[in-house]
Amino acid sequence: MKIYFVRHGESEGNIGPLVQGPEEPLTQDGVKQAEFVAKRFVSLSVDTIISSPEVRAKTTAEILANKINKSVEFNDLLVEFIKPSIIIKKPKKDPVVKEIKKLLKDNFHISSWKHSDEENFEDLKQRALKLLDHLLSRKESDIVIVTHGIFMRMIIAVAIMGNELTSHEYWKFFIALGLDNTGITVLKSNNTEEYADASPWELITWNDHAHLEEIK
Repeated sequence: MKIYFVRHGESEGNIGPLVQGPEEPLTQDGVKQAEFVAKRFVSLSVDTIISSPEVRAKTTAEILANKINKSVEFNDLLVEFIKPSIIIKKPKKDPVVKEIKKLLKDNFHISSWKHSDEENFEDLKQRALKLLDHLLSRKESDIVIVTHGIFMRMIIAVAIMGNELTSHEYWKFFIALGLDNTGITVLKSNNTEEYADASPWELITWNDHAHLEEIK
């Protein structure tokens, strides 16, 4: 099994002044990015496309699906890290928003801590583990997944580290793994018979964004 993960195209929330929520549309450049990444899949074998239902991912997935004549399945496991609802659509420079973000960062390593209704590290990790288990249970050989930047880093972190992943380790993944809009990351299911304690996944590619050169 091979999984092609695609981050959504650039959204209004990525570049705008407000904290992004699930309804943010793609920018004009984001639509172009989605069109260019879709071209890369024309010559690849794709059995199905699964996407986050958030608008920026949904639109990216639909552009890709139209290009390669596939339908899209939506799965809530693929949504972006869930932020406190109190800051959604608020100005990023608002002092209250800045303070809440600082609290989230300062308390990230406390597994039981929450500000309000957001996900914490453990919530995000368990969702990524559940997603990977779900993918391993599927019968398709080649799957395209359209999702989001923060969650994408968690997917790769748990694919490598498993349930033993700590918040401190994830933080290093988060800082070190840059991810462009429509960057492609590839995981392949791994034969672990030789190494019993190995991850069931092998990371083949991280953030392949060669197609973006055509836009510049």
